[in-house]
Amino acid sequence: MRSRAPLFGILRVALVAGALLALAGCEPQGPVTSPKPQARPEPAAAPVQVAAPRSVRSAELARYYAGVQNDLLTGGLLRTDGGGPDTPFTDEDLARNFETLAFFDEYARGPGRSISGGRLSRWQGPVRIGVEFGPSVPPGIRSRDAASISGYANRLARVTGHSIATVESGANFHVFVASDDDAEFLQTRLVELVPSISQAELALFRDLPRSFYCLVVAVAGTGAPNEYTRAVALIRAEHPDLVRLSCIHEEIAQGLGLPNDSPAARPSIFNDDDEFALLTGHDEMLLRILYDPRLQPGMTADEARPTIQAIARELAGASS
Repeated sequence: MRSRAPLFGILRVALVAGALLALAGCEPQGPVTSPKPQARPEPAAAPVQVAAPRSVRSAELARYYAGVQNDLLTGGLLRTDGGGPDTPFTDEDLARNFETLAFFDEYARGPGRSISGGRLSRWQGPVRIGVEFGPSVPPGIRSRDAASISGYANRLARVTGHSIATVESGANFHVFVASDDDAEFLQTRLVELVPSISQAELALFRDLPRSFYCLVVAVAGTGAPNEYTRAVALIRAEHPDLVRLSCIHEEIAQGLGLPNDSPAARPSIFNDDDEFALLTGHDEMLLRILYDPRLQPGMTADEARPTIQAIARELAGASS
């Protein structure tokens, strides 16, 4: 954007030029030059964002997760290719994987848990993703992750046909990128954002085991128990870049209504084997099934199965 000269400076040049013209009749005329403009003051620099110093525990976690990422990459895992000829799947695989992922909940525990006992849950209203960073998170991670989440939200909107976008205010899907040092900040924000959050859920966010890379909790409305209205995801800031991005992909997608993991799902991020780091073509099909208007929140797997199988045939046939 072009800057404008200050009005005072323009008036000053005009007055000097007028005085010189008035004197032109009695003074020898020579070359007329404008007065040398005064140098403008330099604009104030934007305040530099400085992260709080990292604690010994947080630094140890960062070293540990860096080692985890290195080991996974060395083992040929954390693939970013989305799947290929070595990971074929059929429409039957797709339908079966969808049932396992959509009607189970990896955080639910206890006897009597079965596919037919669950009900389809998803968002009916727009998903508005807000990103917050803990005070300890460095500026470089903040800018990188904010851009990644914004781009991923756009991709999810295209895939699902549902309204999904990042926002500066009015969010209902809150993504926190925070370190172990930001526990107090996170607890305060969780209670503010989700007053109904349980003590068990607060404790999980506060004392997240090292084996939990990240997590998401989605909350349904009181009048519609299978329609999500709010979600909170936690991404550990101690992760190296690829694992952190992998967490972003999985937790946001799970928060849309695919809450489970399955060892049979391949190629997929919804699999604890860490073969794939980022959302795959198979996973995009799962999300298309989830938000297909032929399915409705509250359906059981038995009710939805014929429709799921029909959609899976359409999607797998179109990709073959």
